[in-house]
Amino acid sequence: MTQRKPTPIGPDVDLEAEDIRLPDGSRLTEAKAAEIVERVHGRHPGRPSVSGDRERTPVMTVRVTRAARAALEEIASAQGRRLADVSRDALDEYIRRHAS
Repeated sequence: MTQRKPTPIGPDVDLEAEDIRLPDGSRLTEAKAAEIVERVHGRHPGRPSVSGDRERTPVMTVRVTRAARAALEEIASAQGRRLADVSRDALDEYIRRHAS
């Protein structure tokens, strides 16, 4: 067996020579590996984008008073929602009111 070039996650594998099995018991081939890569290529870890399909959501950090954070947390809790969602809604409402 030829020595394979190391990669950041371990040695490269020759899928034509090695018998690697997937959780369903099927053999991992070059074609199957390419299909898996294609299927997961555009996915990002974390929550779905609020900007649109496959577009990375911009992140903004805002400093607020303790009272403002507590009020937003209370609203979020009462609505069964996340603080980020309620905060985003508050910003969107402000923009609607003040956009020219």
